[in-house]
Amino acid sequence: MRIGTRGSALAMAQSNLVAQAIRERTGRTVELVEIVTAGDRSSAPIPRLGVGVFVSALRDALLAKEIDAAVHSYKDLPTAPADGLVIAGVPPREDPRDVLVARDGLTLAELPAGARIGTGALRRIAALHALDRGFDVVPIRGNVDTRLRKVSSGELDAVVLALAGLARLGRAAEATEILEPELMLPAPAQGALAVECRADDPDLIDLLSTVDDPATRAAVAAERSLLATLEAGCSAPVAALAEASGAGQIHLRGAVHSPDGHVALRLSRTGTPAAAELLGRLLAQDLLAAGADKVLGVQR
Repeated sequence: MRIGTRGSALAMAQSNLVAQAIRERTGRTVELVEIVTAGDRSSAPIPRLGVGVFVSALRDALLAKEIDAAVHSYKDLPTAPADGLVIAGVPPREDPRDVLVARDGLTLAELPAGARIGTGALRRIAALHALDRGFDVVPIRGNVDTRLRKVSSGELDAVVLALAGLARLGRAAEATEILEPELMLPAPAQGALAVECRADDPDLIDLLSTVDDPATRAAVAAERSLLATLEAGCSAPVAALAEASGAGQIHLRGAVHSPDGHVALRLSRTGTPAAAELLGRLLAQDLLAAGADKVLGVQR
């Protein structure tokens, strides 16, 4: 089986995790095929590059039958389904929270006004501005190692990253603070992977389903349904997190920030995993009724 992957250290680590799980559960031989995406070739900010910038080359290779499956960071996928393709496996989710990696082991509360904090996500930029601490928030690009080097070199005082990425690279201990969802709600599907293949290959779909985790699939379905209903892209300042709440229920929290961080809406709903997509749509409708569309357009 040929699994397509981006060539970054994190993408390779994620794809190797999926490949190993497939080997163990099916006995199949698996090889990784590196695919270069438009996002890898550009240094432009993610919001300028647009939705799906890390995805389209992998999907093209799938449709051309150059690879049999592709592993994506689920949060990078456009919410609209891709013709001819299906998400056959959603492995167990890594910790979805964000983390701070700061100089001298500092936490957010210990960083002084004017501290230079780097992040590439509009959601994180807005959340940091919302703290009203006078931070100098610097948009950055690059892989995990590049971002961490900006702190060790003194170029930045701190960076905000996904804990899942650090954990999969074996570098979680470098985080100086885990940012709880009450402080910084994660991006929809953060920490989750999507294993995609052609929809006309039922045998492969069945094989890839061996790595599927129903609880993760339901949580991600709720979060991405919220994002889709808001008609916001994966780079928009929208956050969502669904978690099991006992008694067969999932609790979904959603947030919408103005790009400058000055206005935020936070709401939640509870529903069943079987109706995860409906739960996301209903919470998005609650947010829209509260003015989410206007908040997304508010700028200084």
